[in-house]
Amino acid sequence: MKYVLGAKCTRCGAEYEALPTITTCKCGGILDIQYSYSAIRDHFSPADLEQTRDWSMWRYRPFLPVEEDSPAPPLRVGWSPLYKADRLAGVLGLKTLYIKDDGQNPTASLKDRASAMAVVKAREAGADTIACSSTGNAASSLAGNAAAAGLSTYIFVPSRAPKGKVAQLMIFGATVISVDGSYEDTFALSKAAIDRWGWYNRNAAINPYLSEGKKTVSFELMEQLHWQVPDYVALSVGDGCTIAGVWKGLKDLYETGFIDRLPKLLSVQAEGCCPLNRALQTGEPWSPMEENTLADSIAVGVPRNADKALNAVRESGGIAVNVSDEEILEAMRLLGRTQGVFGEPAGVTGTAGVKKTLELGLIDPDSTVVSIVTGNGLKDVANGIRAAGEPMLVRPDLDALLSAFDARNIRP
Repeated sequence: MKYVLGAKCTRCGAEYEALPTITTCKCGGILDIQYSYSAIRDHFSPADLEQTRDWSMWRYRPFLPVEEDSPAPPLRVGWSPLYKADRLAGVLGLKTLYIKDDGQNPTASLKDRASAMAVVKAREAGADTIACSSTGNAASSLAGNAAAAGLSTYIFVPSRAPKGKVAQLMIFGATVISVDGSYEDTFALSKAAIDRWGWYNRNAAINPYLSEGKKTVSFELMEQLHWQVPDYVALSVGDGCTIAGVWKGLKDLYETGFIDRLPKLLSVQAEGCCPLNRALQTGEPWSPMEENTLADSIAVGVPRNADKALNAVRESGGIAVNVSDEEILEAMRLLGRTQGVFGEPAGVTGTAGVKKTLELGLIDPDSTVVSIVTGNGLKDVANGIRAAGEPMLVRPDLDALLSAFDARNIRP
């Protein structure tokens, strides 16, 4: 790993060699991968990226903690589209809005970035089996990326996980354990099983390399914006791993001179499960909450990456805002009807937060905002229908169609 210096605990500052099997610090803190930014700056620049024809997350390899000869996994992960969302911006009363649609990754979520990294590090560790616990997206991304690489997976999900995500797991050939309990219960069981059988651990709050995969979404959106920094980057928050990864990527770019300033983070959680935002809003230490939201991917009552996530939002001078389930469903409708982007509930929670902050006067309407859609709506069709409603049902007769139109005040 040409530019990696090692790993450092975010809690006590202890330093470790960046071996592929490192997990958490002895004190229980999460590790952070450290780089020689001066060395990256001397050998890599935006001009080099202009010559790179690898349209995946691996175009940023100098910023990633992988061996130079480690091959990328087979699935193409990354380089998801960034849309200038003028129609939605007009509806919200915002000057400039971009939507980064990471639901277009191979298994339809941002979590593919972390799972692709996990596959590479598992290979470097000589492992043939990877395991994790997940509310759904991390599980399906791991199962798909591992299957393509010829690795076995054991996946632990809460029994409430949407059927679309569980179907992905089964299709990808994972050994799936549906746990009759909360995400915390699921995490605990996966940890016990990993400890017993020695599988490679893909749990993002245990494995420090996974945030390094997630941070590539920051590299992409900044390159797609031609290195012009927005005022805010908005995204949904559950375990805290994704927002921590996004901030790490932005700081990497700042430290190496690719960008000249840092944006503020907009941390958005569901009202029914917002332990991290509650800590940010009150200044008190975070405490567990019930997992009471339809946005299953962020229904994490005991966040495992709290330190990194809280540090990221605070360091950025960002904003924490909570949204109701109805506001999440409304964001699904808005994104679909103004921009043609179908996001799952957790995937659109960041966009719901943009709307909420504007309504509350927390951000200037003249701001430039990027909202990251973290997962595709086809993963949770039941809530997609809940947001959009059922179609009209008519007999195969024109008069019946006209009557149905009249009843709904439709004037073609």
